Order: sequence, then structure tokens, then C-alpha cells
Amino acid sequence: MMELIWVGSAFISGLIAARLTLPPLVGYLLAGYVLHSLNIAPLQSLNHLADIGIELLLFTVGLKIKPKSLIRREVLSVGGLHLLIMAIFSALFFLLMDKHITGGLVLGISLSFSSTVLAIKVLEDNGELSSLHGRDVISILILQDIVAISLLAFAEGEQPTPWALCLFLLPLLRPVAHRLLSMSKVSELKLLLGVSFALAGAVLAERVGVAADIGALLTGVTLANHAKIEEVANKLWSLKELFLVAFFLQIGLEDFPNQQQVLYALALLAALPIQGVLFFGLFILAGMRARTAFVSSLALTTYSEFALITTGAVIKADLLTAEWKSIISVAVAGSLAIAAPLNRASGRLFDWCEPLLVRFEKKNKLSDCLPDSFGSAQWLIMGMGRTGMSTYQSLIKQQQRVIGIDADPIVLESLLASGFNVVYADVSDGELWSRLPLEKINGVILTLPSFDNRIRAISQLRKNGFKGKIGTICYLVDDEWLLTKHGASFVIHPLVEAGVQLANQMLVNHTKPDIDL
Repeated sequence: MMELIWVGSAFISGLIAARLTLPPLVGYLLAGYVLHSLNIAPLQSLNHLADIGIELLLFTVGLKIKPKSLIRREVLSVGGLHLLIMAIFSALFFLLMDKHITGGLVLGISLSFSSTVLAIKVLEDNGELSSLHGRDVISILILQDIVAISLLAFAEGEQPTPWALCLFLLPLLRPVAHRLLSMSKVSELKLLLGVSFALAGAVLAERVGVAADIGALLTGVTLANHAKIEEVANKLWSLKELFLVAFFLQIGLEDFPNQQQVLYALALLAALPIQGVLFFGLFILAGMRARTAFVSSLALTTYSEFALITTGAVIKADLLTAEWKSIISVAVAGSLAIAAPLNRASGRLFDWCEPLLVRFEKKNKLSDCLPDSFGSAQWLIMGMGRTGMSTYQSLIKQQQRVIGIDADPIVLESLLASGFNVVYADVSDGELWSRLPLEKINGVILTLPSFDNRIRAISQLRKNGFKGKIGTICYLVDDEWLLTKHGASFVIHPLVEAGVQLANQMLVNHTKPDIDL
């Protein structure tokens, strides 16, 4: 019965939030508070389910990242300076509100962290995990997690064991992990393998005194780059989303604060924009464009769920009064509820603020600058995955001049090293479309994996006056008319075309056997 009440309440609240054009997670947060205020007993396993959800989330992130993409000097400097400045600011705030110096300092530093769950979920939902700003955000979140481990160890009087460093050797097990995945031919085995790896990394990390999500992330990295990794990620997606509902529900389990505590929580929420402004300024100083800095900062402008853990630790150690537990709970939940819809509309928000924000950009060449020329290229390919590369190579064989664009810096680095003519560009960047140098381009080929991005690209190209051909791909028959309606010249169905080619090949000289019997 209790399971039905909690799951049903989450569904109804999420549905209402979605109907109000808010992310469903806002409804989940509200459902947790409502059920707790009605004295409905929580599920005994709710916290454990929430932990599994976070571990699966970080594991799926590990599947899609490459370690060297996370070690960028400018991004790590942004994350480090932000932690230092926000820690000082937050600590001063707590010293004014509460005379417990040590507890205020620890909790102040923990509030300078951003929510890993929300930021990654937003990036994933928007299809931006592999983009430049997506990698920047993940880099900073990982840096924060590493600092968080040390902070929690200090608050609890414990520290990671010397064996903790061995966690960073997990990616060396990649050949074994890849072999196991290759042996898992059946779909459910791929799902079980993914879950097993995520839980194994989490357990191993906890045994050496490190946060479980770090271990899950590293085991995800061991499977990265496998040919079947997308299938594993797709299998895990629904399971991960289900477990994450428990995470948002359990935030509301703390006692609702009194009037004074609500005012303290509102004061913390009022100070949250300072975190975003600071991130934006540091990204600009690191040489980012205003849009990249804005979208990255917005994803990081939250209070971390880690603050809930730290609060319990410092209160248990008598370093802060117990009232702060309810205050921080409301502040964290409020920051997630505010940030979720803002991040969904990040592109539109930047369009409104663009005239002001671009004034802060550096005048010299930016690290994520848009292309100002395509040279003598006649054909433009957007999305340099397997289909994009195949199209590029086919056109080159026919003596055509081609250029490709992609938002993944690691993909670009690899293609440039192989001699491909490619440049950086992010199709979700509203500024891109008005500045694309398309004067010499005869046609644009869209091989972007996201259907929404293909629709956006076609619409923006036509809106900005492009008269040439636009060809794209489509996996669902029902989506073809939408692509054509927005301006696509033709649509190719890869799976349908594969069937046609198979039939044609079988009928070529079908009377002549391939082998002698």
C-alpha cells in the first residue's frame, strides 16, 4: 500500500508539473514535502533507492566521457577559484547567522558546490553532455566531488584509506570490461552488466572511504568507447530515471521549517545568483564566449545535495545547531526547483540577455569561437558521427569540397588529426545561425543524432535565408513530414535504405551462385 501511495503521488505531482510546463522533478520535490507533512511514513528503502539512482546517473555519464576531455586547465582553474571565493563568502554568511565558526565554515564550503544530479540530468535531457559546455560542467562537478570527499572526511573525523588512489586505476581494466560487454549478446545481459558495474564501482569506492558516485563514474569510463555502449546507455536510461525519482522524493523527508528558518532559507536562495554571476565571470576570464559561459553557469547555479549530507555530519559533531538541517533542506530543494525550468529555457534566456552579456567577452580569439569562414567548401555536414563521416568521405571521393562541424571537442581533435576539414560549432547556439558563412555552400547535410536538433537546424537555416538543399536522416516514418514541413529538401531513412540495398545486392546476378556446391 505504501509503495502505491509514494509512487502514485510522484506520478500525479510530476504530471501536474509537466502540464504547467515545469520539469517533472519539481513535482517530485513537492510530493516529498506533502507526503511528509501528512505524516505518511516513507518507504524504508527510499534513501537506498535514491543512492542507486545517483550511482546509475554517474555511471551513464562515465560511459560518454573521455578522461582527457575533463583535464582542461582553464576549466579546472574556474572550478578552483569559484570554490575558494564562494567558500569565503558562504562562510562569512554563516558566521553572521550562527556563531559556530568551524561548522559554519564547513557548511559554507559545501554550499559552494553545485548539484551533480540536476546539472547532469539537464545536460542529458538537452542532449548536451558531449558538447563543449557540457564537458566543462562535468569537469567542474568532478572537481567539486573530489573536494567534497575531503570536506566530509573532515566533518566526520574520518578520511579515505590509502587504497583510495587505486580507484583511478579502474579505467585500466577497460580491455576486460570491453570483453565482457562483447560477450553479452542478449539485451537483458547488457542491462545487468551496466547495473553490476555501477554498483561494483560504488561499493568499491565506499570501502576505501570515497563517495560512491565517484566509483560508479570511473567504472563507467572503463566501458566508454565500446561499439555497443549506446545500447547499454539506452537500456539503463529508464531504470536510472525511475531510481532518481526516489532521490527527489527523499529531499522532502526533513521536517518543514518554522517561519524564521524559512527566512534563512530564502536568504540563501537570494544569495544563489551570486554563485551564477561568479561562474559567468570566471568562464569569461578563461576565454569562453558569453553564450557558453551563460549556459554553463546556469547549469551550475544550484545548491548541492551534498550539503544535506554535510549538514547532518556537522550537527552530529555539535558544530552547528539542529535547526540548520531544515533550513538547508529547503534551500537545496528550492534551488533545484528554480534551476530546473530555467535550464530548460537556457537558450531563450540567453537570447534575451545577449546584448548585455556579449559586452563582457574578451576581444581576442575565444576558445569556443564560431567559424567565420568555410573557405571554398561547397557542402556542409552538421554532425560528424559515423553517418556524418561516411557522407564526408563519399563526397571527397567524388572530388567535392566538404567541411564538417561538431560540438564535441574530442571528436574534433580526432578528426583534425586524421586530416578532416572540420570546425567547432554547436547547433543549439542561437548565435550560430545568423553568423554561419553560407554564401558558397550549395547544400547542408544534417546527421545530428537528436531529432530536435535536426528540426532546429532546418528551421534556423531557412529562417536565415538559406536557399540551398538540406538533406537529413530520419528513423521514424512519422517524423519525416515534420522535417519536410520545416524545410528539408529530402529525408533519408537509414534502416529503410539498408533494406533496399540488401534487396538490390541479393538481386544482382541472382542466378549466379557465390560458391560452387
